[in-house]
Amino acid sequence: MRRWGTGLALATLLLAGCTDETAEPGASPTTSGPPEAEPGPEQGPEQEQKPELVVVGHATQPQLRLSRRTSARVTSGEVTRWRGRRVVAAGPVERRLRAVEGDPGTVAVVPLEEVRPTVVAATVAGRDPVRDDPRAVRVAVVGDVMLVRGVPDPWGALAPTAGRLRAADVTVGNLESTLSLDGEPMQDPPSDSFGATPALLGPLQRAGFDVLSLANNHTGDFGERALLDTVRTLRRSPVEVFGAGPDRAAASRPAYLVRGGVRFAFVGFNAIGETPQATPAGPGALSVRMPPRTGPLVEADLRHVERTIARAEREADVVVVLPHWGTQYTHEPVPVQRTVARRLVAAGADLVVGGHPHWVQGVDAVAGVPVVHSLGNFVFDMDFMEQTLEGVVLEATFWGADLRDVRLVPYAMDPATFAPRFVRGARAADILGDVWSTSTGPYAVTGAS
Repeated sequence: MRRWGTGLALATLLLAGCTDETAEPGASPTTSGPPEAEPGPEQGPEQEQKPELVVVGHATQPQLRLSRRTSARVTSGEVTRWRGRRVVAAGPVERRLRAVEGDPGTVAVVPLEEVRPTVVAATVAGRDPVRDDPRAVRVAVVGDVMLVRGVPDPWGALAPTAGRLRAADVTVGNLESTLSLDGEPMQDPPSDSFGATPALLGPLQRAGFDVLSLANNHTGDFGERALLDTVRTLRRSPVEVFGAGPDRAAASRPAYLVRGGVRFAFVGFNAIGETPQATPAGPGALSVRMPPRTGPLVEADLRHVERTIARAEREADVVVVLPHWGTQYTHEPVPVQRTVARRLVAAGADLVVGGHPHWVQGVDAVAGVPVVHSLGNFVFDMDFMEQTLEGVVLEATFWGADLRDVRLVPYAMDPATFAPRFVRGARAADILGDVWSTSTGPYAVTGAS
């Protein structure tokens, strides 16, 4: 696990498909080295390679797309201003990175090996130096997935985004329903109880989901038997599950996956209630009682989650935590979310991605670890306001245990089918603008704070 330093936040959040310069198709950037020296009589032809240099921009700005010629001019220090932006190509690398993080109008030249998830690395002739690196392992995280009630066709809702989700090495979602109807509806009104059958696993697997969280307020919608059936169904399937179980030990058990030589652990907890809290002898979700829904913060609950994360950190290279928390229908996280997030990171979380508010919320940096408070709905039959039909997919790129890049890819749901489709242009800018509006540090639209 690599930490980038206190106060530096999330990731390469960008508007997919937006460009500043047309790239040259099929070309690849060159890496310059020192002139080749003639080997001496006792010396071999080995020579030290210069590091590959890249251009990085502010996290809230669209990813720059450069030609090889423009990249060479900028990285050589030939230009000090480019397309209205100040270019910082000299001085300590840390100072250059901080200049970009603090000013959307600045770009900097840094070694590729120093790129961190608070800046956006430019593509060069169509090559993304971070994501196209052979070391890259990509994780996609989506928000709340609810495929029943008013959703007419689960596969039809997932199909438009399935190609992108399947392209990730790991795809994770929060399943807001049971996979069993063996019980009575527990929500009031009963129509707010979300239940399905194991047949729902087919569309979820086909869409590319590798891991599902059950740490939410709807896993218990049809009672104890349905909850336990849902956990058993998933544990017998190729899809990993976490966040709920027959007792607290089982609900606390992370989901582990290995991709590209990297071992990932996923931990989730529910702070909203409704689903029973798992106890040492009783079924339910791993839970933390906290505002605004389940009373004041209960230290014993949070300490248990901290210990769970700490154990996962010892057993995995990367720990991703999915809390189900916050207030519905607002872009603003409640203050206690930030308090709890600091504790999660201190315990060993490498990425924190929240859900439940049904709207997107801001991004913070906690000791260099990205904290995304809410991705919004992914599939949900909430057609009564525009914001509940919008969201972002988080795409994180790891090199080994190091988080190098996080992007938020905006989408909007069809109000008839509730199928999310990726968007560009003004709609995408509006969705990302809602994220940045409550973000802090390098993710604030006015620069670092």
